[in-house]
Amino acid sequence: MADMKKKQVPLRLSEKLYDAIAAWAEDDFRSVNGQIEYLLTECVKQRKKNGKYVSEHLDEAPEFTIE
Repeated sequence: MADMKKKQVPLRLSEKLYDAIAAWAEDDFRSVNGQIEYLLTECVKQRKKNGKYVSEHLDEAPEFTIE
């Protein structure tokens, strides 16, 4: 899969969500883009595994308490 082409997609995130993902990415030694790709990949794997999304509340806005 070394030659796998990637699509570029515009993505709008709230500042709080971006900051949370950026902090998580730093903890995991990934770029923000790499972290988003990793999280989406894991979500798709979970969906394929059991037919359900990671969260039962995907349509609800997340709450962040980042200091």
